[in-house]
Amino acid sequence: MRKLHISFIFLLTTALVLTACNKGPQEGVVATVNGKPILRADIDKLYNAQFANNPQQLTPDQADSARLQILQSLILDQIVEQRAAQQNLTATDAEVDAKVAEAKAPYTEEQFQAKLKASNESLDELRHDLRRSISFDKLLNKEINSRISITDADVSNYYNAHKAEFNLPEDEFHLAQIIVTVGPPSTGNNNLQNNKAVSEDDARKKIQAIKNRLESGEDFGTLAMNFSENPSTAPNGGDMGLIPESALKQQPPVFAAVSKLHAGQDTDIISFPDQNDPKRIGGFAVFRLIEKASQGQRDLNDPRVQQAIRQQLHDSRSQLLKAAYGEMLHNQAKVENYLAEQIFKDAAK
Repeated sequence: MRKLHISFIFLLTTALVLTACNKGPQEGVVATVNGKPILRADIDKLYNAQFANNPQQLTPDQADSARLQILQSLILDQIVEQRAAQQNLTATDAEVDAKVAEAKAPYTEEQFQAKLKASNESLDELRHDLRRSISFDKLLNKEINSRISITDADVSNYYNAHKAEFNLPEDEFHLAQIIVTVGPPSTGNNNLQNNKAVSEDDARKKIQAIKNRLESGEDFGTLAMNFSENPSTAPNGGDMGLIPESALKQQPPVFAAVSKLHAGQDTDIISFPDQNDPKRIGGFAVFRLIEKASQGQRDLNDPRVQQAIRQQLHDSRSQLLKAAYGEMLHNQAKVENYLAEQIFKDAAK
C-alpha cells in the first residue's frame, strides 16, 4: 500500500514538473536567454526605427524575416551581456557617466533632449545601451584581443604571398572619414556613443560641432569612433584605407577637396546627396588625408606596409575569433526562441 502511495506521489510530481516545463511564454515575451526575457516591444522598437520610413512596404514574410534577424541580434547581445557580468566586466556608473557626457558634448541640454525625443529614446535607455557597449568592449578586449598576436613571420609570409597588392598601378590616397547621415537610427550601434543624427538640421549641427572639435586639436580617430555614422569605418577611427585615384575621382567634390591637402590635414565639411532622392541632402562628411601613396612597388621594410599588414591580419583574426566566441557562448546558453516557433507554426499550416 505504501509503495502504491509513493508511486502515485511520484507520478503526480512528474506530471506537475512536465506541465511547468511545457508552460508557454509569458505575454509579450518573444525569447528567453538563460531565463531572462526579451520582449516583443524590444523588437518592435528596432523594427520601426529601421523600416518606418521604408518607401516600399514589406510583405508579411519579409517582415517576419526582419524581426527574426533583429531577435537573433538581441539574443546574442543578451548572451554577451550576461557573460560580461559573469566576468565582472560590466561597465561602472562612472564609465557610463563619462560616455553620456561625451554624447552630450556637441549639443546644448535642450538640443540633447530634443535629440533623445526624436530618436524615441529615454536617457535611461541611452545609459543602458552605453553600459552594454562599454561592457562588450571590455569583454572582447579580455577574451579576444588579448589572445591575438601577429608575429614578424606572419607579416613576412603575408607580404610574400600578396606582393602584388603592394604594387600600386596608380597613386592612392589613404583617407579617414567622419560621416553624419540624415535619417532614423538603424539596428545596432554605428559608433561607441550610439550617436545618430535624425534630421538635416541635426546633422548639420552635429558635423559642425565635430569640425569645431577637430580644429581645436581633438583626435580625429577618437571623434570618428564616438560619433561617425558609418558602421564600416567608425570602429577603426574612420580609416578608409587606400583609395585609388581613379576611384576617388568618381566623387568629384571629395577628390577636389582631398587633392589640395597635405598629410594630416582635413577637408571642409562636404555634403552628399540622398541615394533615393538626389535633390535632398543625405548627410555630411569630413575627410582627413593620412598619406598619399605614389604608384609602384612598396617594400616590406616600409613601415606603412608593415602596419597595414599587421592591422589587416589583426582585424581578420579578431573577426574570426568573435564569430567563434559568439557561437561558443550561444551553445552554452539556454535559449528559447518563441517567435521562431510561432512563425514556423503559422507558416507550416
